Amino acid sequence: MSIERVIVFIIDGMHWQAPAKLDMVHYKALAAAGTSIGQSCLIIPHHPTVGEYGQLHSTSFPNPVLQEGTIFVQKGNRMLQDLFGAGEPTAFMVNSKAYETVTRGFDICLQHPGYTDEALVTHSLEMLDRLPIRYLRIHLQTPGNEGRFLTTTAPDKPYYRNIWGEGSPYAAALKEADRQLGRLVSFLEKKRWLENTLLIVTGDHGQSIKGWHPVIDPDSSLTPLLFHGPGIARGRQLTYFEHTDISPTIAALLQKQPPNTDGGAGRFVDAVLETTALPAAAHPRYIETINRQLNEYNALRARILIQAETDSYYSSLLTYLENELLTPEPFYHQDRFLEWYRAGSVQHLVETNNGILEKMRAEITIPPSPSRST
Repeated sequence: MSIERVIVFIIDGMHWQAPAKLDMVHYKALAAAGTSIGQSCLIIPHHPTVGEYGQLHSTSFPNPVLQEGTIFVQKGNRMLQDLFGAGEPTAFMVNSKAYETVTRGFDICLQHPGYTDEALVTHSLEMLDRLPIRYLRIHLQTPGNEGRFLTTTAPDKPYYRNIWGEGSPYAAALKEADRQLGRLVSFLEKKRWLENTLLIVTGDHGQSIKGWHPVIDPDSSLTPLLFHGPGIARGRQLTYFEHTDISPTIAALLQKQPPNTDGGAGRFVDAVLETTALPAAAHPRYIETINRQLNEYNALRARILIQAETDSYYSSLLTYLENELLTPEPFYHQDRFLEWYRAGSVQHLVETNNGILEKMRAEITIPPSPSRST
């Protein structure tokens, strides 16, 4: 059976444990009937609002990465919606203004921060009923908002800085998001469209147990993911997936070219197919490695800065490292995200970062020399 439409259903900030902890019945039913990944890995959800990235994108790193299918985010990159031409209508439905810069190229775009998740899904279903939408992204913003709010509000509540605390608005929003997913599935079943729809459900980023998505918390970069639809293996669980792989995999299933094929692009993960036998080829796990490198770099840099308070050599060391005086290339950290493409390939980026981390580790483990004291 061919794929008549693609629907990407985003539950903002969904913690990787949410389906099990909250018994998200509709998510779990789809996962059992399709291919699921308990912890899909995505690039750290850094969200600068100033500087070059802030001028290019209004949302955190994982969103343009998902749409572009590459960590080499650049102006002019193609996005998933660009794969669909005349006669293949596309739509982006979201109850937030935060995603404006990844909506370019959609035929229909609704961004209404005043809508509840229920209202947003209602409008989405009405649109699907009227129009032959080929690709639809539905993005429910409320869970992510509630996760962020509980980090700074209601200190007298059991859910203060605890997303699983009693009465947690975040947990309630996830349960509601699952209910809305159930409404979508019921609509597709009623129209007899479920079996010819490629349905992907995931989060745009993960969630810290204390709320929101701090870059140093591994949970921020993990979220559940499932594929359901024509040709998708039923009841299959994969151990690893990267969000950069979503767009290339969708493109391959539609027999289209991926939006980008540069050295930072993800890959078609054919292990989602019922015709692919397991075990599939091992994944290189580049995103997992880069996230680990970023967190180590930030920690080592902080320790070097602290030592610089009593030994000026360490202040010079940071200058040498950040101005490429000790290394042929810079460390590709989050504040240079738009320069990552200069590495040429993810493999080279990882190797470069490893070399600099080795230098930093060696320096930080050597006790300050009296000759270096100020």
